[in-house]
Amino acid sequence: MSWLITGAGGMLGTDLAVRLDGAVALTRSDLDLRDPVAVREVIERHRPATVVNCAGWTAVDGAETDEDAALAVNGTAVGGLADACADTGATLVQISTDYVFDGRGVRPYAEDAPTSPVNAYGRTKLAGEQAAAKAGGYVVRTAWLYGAYGPNFVQTMMRLAAERDTVSVVDDQFGQPTWTGDLADQIVALARSGAPHGVYHGTSAGRTTWYGLAREIFTLLGLDPGRVRPVSSAAFPRPAPRPAYSVLGHDRWAAAGLSPIRDWRDALRAAWPALR
Repeated sequence: MSWLITGAGGMLGTDLAVRLDGAVALTRSDLDLRDPVAVREVIERHRPATVVNCAGWTAVDGAETDEDAALAVNGTAVGGLADACADTGATLVQISTDYVFDGRGVRPYAEDAPTSPVNAYGRTKLAGEQAAAKAGGYVVRTAWLYGAYGPNFVQTMMRLAAERDTVSVVDDQFGQPTWTGDLADQIVALARSGAPHGVYHGTSAGRTTWYGLAREIFTLLGLDPGRVRPVSSAAFPRPAPRPAYSVLGHDRWAAAGLSPIRDWRDALRAAWPALR
């Protein structure tokens, strides 16, 4: 199976490229997804069997102040990529987000749960999901990513642990910390499996808050987790509202005969040597 990865300079794209020796791995400087002519030329030249789109506008607060620019990358550009994939027979794997949901849930969101984004970033990513549907393929929603190849919450906590006596962290947002290494493995397994096309949730099992994750990081650093202090989201006002509950269900993996990603604590411990 031949692969093409867009956004290959980011955390997830880099982990995918590491796992897929020989894949065509394109960074943002290699390919601007907003240029449909260039996108089509690349797809037609390489004729990949599978395209994984890891590229996107990820600045959540920036999207709130410039939704049109975010939509151009997360929505409109995906449509051009989907068209090129459909015309060449490539399977598109579109990476999406928990932000397509409103965060008011009390139990894990199923893959077919109604979407209702509460911020511009979520709206633009939902537009990308809808555009990707033109090519069939897969939409993989993920959340709370960390990894070895880009800035993320785990690295921030490591830095703050060395700089401050105490760290205040939000304790009223629930989600699933997900290692990009695990997600990359899951995407590869999904595309190779021949599983039915559709939406899959690529997040770790279990759930915690940012505060709970920070305590686990301090523990792995050999530090007192009591140095992490819980606060509400109101302590860190942001331009874009964040979903309070971002726990995603994983039933579709079992239905496809695949195992979901492991528990977030086990994943963090497995990732730890690469993160240090």
